[in-house]
Amino acid sequence: MPTILLVEDELSLARIVQDSLETRGFTVHHAPDGQQGWQLFQLGRPDLVVTDVMMPVRDGFELARQIRGVTTTVPILFLTARSQAADAVQGFELGGNDYVRKPFSLDELVARIQALLGRASTAAQTPTGPLTIGRYRFDYPEQRLQLADGSQRPVALTHREAELLKRLFDHRTQVLTRTIVLRELWGDDSFFNGRSLDVFITRLRRYLRHDPSVRILNVRGVGIN
Repeated sequence: MPTILLVEDELSLARIVQDSLETRGFTVHHAPDGQQGWQLFQLGRPDLVVTDVMMPVRDGFELARQIRGVTTTVPILFLTARSQAADAVQGFELGGNDYVRKPFSLDELVARIQALLGRASTAAQTPTGPLTIGRYRFDYPEQRLQLADGSQRPVALTHREAELLKRLFDHRTQVLTRTIVLRELWGDDSFFNGRSLDVFITRLRRYLRHDPSVRILNVRGVGIN
């Protein structure tokens, strides 16, 4: 039975979400702010964290930063009323796995949670050896990219960067449509998420710039490869 840590300062919303998740078989522990959320996380590591962003005492971004300091494998889903693309990018940079904007439907939230738990289970079964990308070694579980000859310092990837690079590597002989990438990693292919994807593609290109043979190409009207 999956355990979820729910960190939400709107108590009425928290009760609704907790009741809904528990009726679907999840065990839910609730904290009203990031500080108490961190304490609960340390007491018993959950299978997934659902956290609001704007909270008193300690916000969701700071909580995510603390969690990612001790583990890269527990999925983090942000709940927020914010609508700026920069906020979503910041959340993903801190290691967030998904971003649900308020107001949301409970069915959508449950679907996102189930998808994240499924990905976490698949990742746990992924071979742990580093992958070779041109002159680079890509350590997917550790979210690290470096030149194999050691001439450059390793790049510590965010969770979202590592997930995107892994998808591109797995489909390196194919064209990946933006829709597929966005739905698999962001949950939907909205314009808002598309802008976020563009930011991450730009960053991966910058990380891979020392090997001209490694390229991430846009295929107009189709996708990326």
